[in-house]
Amino acid sequence: MSTELLMPAVRSGRMTEAVDLLNGMTAAERRTYLPELKSLRKELRSAPWSAETRRTHPVLHAAGAACHSGVVAAATWIAGADMRWSQASPGVLLRLLGERDPRWLGDLAHKLADRPVSSSVPYGLMSGLVRRAGCEAPTTDAYVQGWMDDTSGMWQRGTVLAERLRGDPHLVPLVTAMFETDDIGSRIEWTYGGEEAHSWTAALVRLTEDGVLDRKVMIEACVARLLRGGPLSDHRAFLRLLKALSPTREEERERLADWTALASDAPSLVATHAQSVLGALAHDGEMTHRQLAEMSRGVLFRTEKKLVRTQLILLGKVLRAAPDAAPVLLPAVADAFGHEDTDLQERALKLVERHLDQADPDARDELAGALEQLSPGLRPRAAEALGVTPTPDDTEPYTEVLPPPPERRRVPPAPGSAAEVAEETGALLESGGGVSAFERVLDGLVRHACTDRAALMEALGPLMERQWWHGTPKVWRTNNHFSDEPHGVEVILATLFDDVRTVTLQARILRGAMSRECAHTALSRPLKARLWEAAYRIRTEPVPFLLATPTWESGVLELEELVARLTEYRRLGARPGEADFAQALLRVRRDPAVAGAATALGTAEGDRLGRWLSGGPARPRTSALRTSGDRILVQVDEDTELTEWEKQLPRAFANLGAEVTVPDRPRTCYHWSYADRAHWLAVVPGRRDVVAAVLLKQTSDSAVEDTGDDPAYLPLLAETDGEAGDAVHLAVAYGLGARRSDERLAAVDALLVLAARGQLDADLLGGALGRLLVSGAVKPLRLVESGRAAAATGAYATTWSVLREALVPLLTAFAEGRSAGVRGAGDLLAVAAECAERTGARGAIPRLAEVAERGGSSRLVTQARRLHKALGAETTR
Repeated sequence: MSTELLMPAVRSGRMTEAVDLLNGMTAAERRTYLPELKSLRKELRSAPWSAETRRTHPVLHAAGAACHSGVVAAATWIAGADMRWSQASPGVLLRLLGERDPRWLGDLAHKLADRPVSSSVPYGLMSGLVRRAGCEAPTTDAYVQGWMDDTSGMWQRGTVLAERLRGDPHLVPLVTAMFETDDIGSRIEWTYGGEEAHSWTAALVRLTEDGVLDRKVMIEACVARLLRGGPLSDHRAFLRLLKALSPTREEERERLADWTALASDAPSLVATHAQSVLGALAHDGEMTHRQLAEMSRGVLFRTEKKLVRTQLILLGKVLRAAPDAAPVLLPAVADAFGHEDTDLQERALKLVERHLDQADPDARDELAGALEQLSPGLRPRAAEALGVTPTPDDTEPYTEVLPPPPERRRVPPAPGSAAEVAEETGALLESGGGVSAFERVLDGLVRHACTDRAALMEALGPLMERQWWHGTPKVWRTNNHFSDEPHGVEVILATLFDDVRTVTLQARILRGAMSRECAHTALSRPLKARLWEAAYRIRTEPVPFLLATPTWESGVLELEELVARLTEYRRLGARPGEADFAQALLRVRRDPAVAGAATALGTAEGDRLGRWLSGGPARPRTSALRTSGDRILVQVDEDTELTEWEKQLPRAFANLGAEVTVPDRPRTCYHWSYADRAHWLAVVPGRRDVVAAVLLKQTSDSAVEDTGDDPAYLPLLAETDGEAGDAVHLAVAYGLGARRSDERLAAVDALLVLAARGQLDADLLGGALGRLLVSGAVKPLRLVESGRAAAATGAYATTWSVLREALVPLLTAFAEGRSAGVRGAGDLLAVAAECAERTGARGAIPRLAEVAERGGSSRLVTQARRLHKALGAETTR
């Protein structure tokens, strides 16, 4: 009778009753319920989350665990992802499983502990199984992290962590495993109760001092973990533990090779400690000169200025104390000749000059071979000190290296078969793709939907199984999903498979505009209108192909292609879509000389195309720079010719020629997908400066507000057609000062592309950067990284031409005492000086002499003197 009551108890969420029933069953009786329990689990997966299902899940979780007799099956059920957020408590599970064979319980504990940490298996369950089984504790990541969390969480009991750990029978293997556990540093650094006594570092040190943990093993484990690498939190935690263990000089000397490896390759905080340990050993004569040279080569190769400076100071002290070490140590000093900081290069050169008399011929030859790594301004001095002649590279005229200008890329024809369309559609949905991939897929879907819809749907079948909205019984959800957004070609797929109503598509076309608008709406609406229209026509009046598919990836559509498509439409008696034809008009190059080819078609669309072409090339729109807080934005006047023509286009194409204003206050934007920007450029090809002006507020956020931006946008902006005016150059300026390194590198790519195409206005870009540096919108140190990256490609002259203008406002501000606290200005001058030295630039920069003539040895002043000298002037200091 009891067996008939179990499923009602599970369904009703009556845990106590279900546990009593299960405890009264034999193992064989429990197994008979597995099919029903699995069926209920499947049912709950698709059921809405409600109070009823929340009651059912924990009881189902417990019953399933109790009814499985196999260890693997039980572990799989207990750790199931679908019941992770509402499961039975460890106490309930232990009550149901506790009477089984200890070996079975131990195997289950280890199987659960083998699960990833993300499985969230309760530590209380795993540890309870270990206690009942009397087995060794697992040492997996999940178990160790659970053990640490559980042990740390008992601080409210009043005992210090060391005393709680001391009584743990599994302490030694778990502590050993802790050093092998990934991402454990954050847990070691936790301090519960606000007292040091409750910290893991203090507890582990205390247990080591008391002999509970082996001191040698602990120190070796700390060093090994630091050598292993990992997140910064791990390095910080294990370094703190290592310092707290206070290794003796003998223990440090035993690990000389480890300290050398850490000083060379570990993160800065670890490398700094390793360097201090090795420095103390070297100062006391407990390192051979060759060991010090080996260690120095690794440290001097690093980019961190503090580490390199400290190492050069150490080498200087050793050389003063032991001049005979010069033949071994001076070649190692030369490794600093290639550092990006010329101050450190000069410091290394001074060290070589000071001890060069003690160097043997082999050391001198090695030093001479390293001269080419020095900046051009230091090479003559180094060559004179070594008594060698400059290398040919120092005397040959400078040659600028720029990437080849990008070639125009055609949009390939639509895929020829339904299988190809399905394959490329899947790739587009997965990766996002660009203009070319999107237009090719869209045209392919429209073509095959018209010619062989059944074959297309068969090919798309496997792809549709991965779409959450496909085949759902709640059709209103899918219609809401596509009511404001077409979600790219998803709306086409939903139309093909009847997952969206015709009335939904028709409503979007009739509305013509989004209910929520922002500054970008004028650019976003045309693409969405084309998608909704294409979907609606597939459902009601299929077209053989699209008219607006561009010829080139930039979005430009050649006239002869559009005329050929319109001719075919006339032959087939097909009616063009309004949005499709409007987009085609905007993409055609306007030329009155060829207007006759359009009007000769004898159709209404041909006549409209002829009138559009008769207007001649689009006139450039005037723009002006405007200040908005600490930013510089661009205002663009209205395109009266385009706004007048827009009256003949669908509503979705309104405001493309409207004035671009500088907002007085932040505006809400609903365009979260950066990938759309490529399509916006293709909506109005040849007008990239206007598109850049519309997007400039968001582009500037990457520098001013430290918010992320699309790294691909700026290179695309540089590669596309149209005038490169104020907005394009300002977009690049903000990109060069962006927070994220990938955005800065993208801006460098854009800078080099503009230079390679002969479209870079260095005065405009540099002047804008200078104003942004003074206002604080662009941080000098970020521009330093961008400048170095651009120059390192071989574009020293291009980089110099931009920095030359950028320095003028900055130097003026410094000369007038308005920006003395700007961090990184000296580094920016160093990059400029490097470029000037390599290119042989000459000429004066306003206010540079005033800064160079100042007293002191700050980086700003020393680099100003260096640049002043590189430009052919001498200072009195």
